[in-house]
Amino acid sequence: MILSMTGYGRATQYFKEKTITIEVRSLNSKYTDVRFKLPQNYKEKEHILRRDITDRLKRGKIDVLIDVVSPNGEDAYGLNHALIKKYYRELMKLSDELTVPTGDILAAILRIPNVIISEEGTLQEEEWAVVEKTLHEAIKAYDNFRKEEGNVLAKELQERIENIQQMLSEIKPYEEERIIGLRTKLRQRMDEHLNKDEVDENRFEQEILFYLEKIDLTEEKVRLSQHCKYFLEEMKKKDEIKGRKLGFISQEIGREINTLGAKAYSYEIQRLVVNMKDELEKIKEQLANII
Repeated sequence: MILSMTGYGRATQYFKEKTITIEVRSLNSKYTDVRFKLPQNYKEKEHILRRDITDRLKRGKIDVLIDVVSPNGEDAYGLNHALIKKYYRELMKLSDELTVPTGDILAAILRIPNVIISEEGTLQEEEWAVVEKTLHEAIKAYDNFRKEEGNVLAKELQERIENIQQMLSEIKPYEEERIIGLRTKLRQRMDEHLNKDEVDENRFEQEILFYLEKIDLTEEKVRLSQHCKYFLEEMKKKDEIKGRKLGFISQEIGREINTLGAKAYSYEIQRLVVNMKDELEKIKEQLANII
C-alpha cells in the first residue's frame, strides 16, 4: 500500500450554538512539520492535537485549521486594552527619542500576540470532546484522500519499474553484437600494426577473454533485475511508511544503471541506459511525495 504525503480532509460538527470546522492539509516534506491555526481558548490543548496529528499522519508539512463560528460572532473576541496602551506609550516614547515617524502604529500593535484575546474563557470538556470527534473525522477524510493519491502514484511507480525491466531485457542482443564487434575491431588493429607471424593466437585469445570479462554486464544485469523485483515487492507490502526504503532501493537501482553505462561500449546499450536513467528520475520525483 502506497500513501501520498499530499492530503486534504475536512469535517464539521456542532456544539450547542457553535459550528466547529477542522481542515487538515499536507504537502511533501522530509520531516514532520505541524502548524496550527486555532482559537485562543483551544491553545491549552495544542499539545494533545500535535500528538494525535503526529501519530496518525507520520510525515509531511501539515497544516491544521480549526474554525469556530458562534452566534455572538464579534463578541467572541476582544482587545486587551491595558496591553495596547502599554505598547502605545512605549512605542511613542521610542519614536520621539529616535525622531522617526510613527506611521500606522495602531495597526502594528494589533498584530502583536495577545493583543486580541478570546473572551470565551476556559474550554469546556464537552466542547473539547466534539473537537476531538471532528478532528478524527477530518483525519479519516484526509487518509482516504492520501490512499486515492497513493494508488495513482503506485500505478506510475510500477509502470516505471516495469519499463526499466523491459529495457534491461533488450540489452542482451546488443551485448552479443558488441562482443563480436569488439573481437573484430581488435583483430583489425592487430593486422594493421603486426605481421601475422608475430601474433601469438593463444595469447591473443587470452587477452580477448580478459578484456571481455572486464566489460561483462552479467552481474550488473542480475543485480538490477533483483533490485527492481525488490522494489515492486516492497510496494505491495501493507506497511504505511515506505518512502525512505523505496528511496534507498532506487539508489541501488541507479548504481547498477550507471555501471551498465560505464561498461556498455555500445551505442544501443547506452541509449537504453539513458532511457533507464530517465525512468529512474521520474521514480525519484514521485518518491518525494510518498510517506
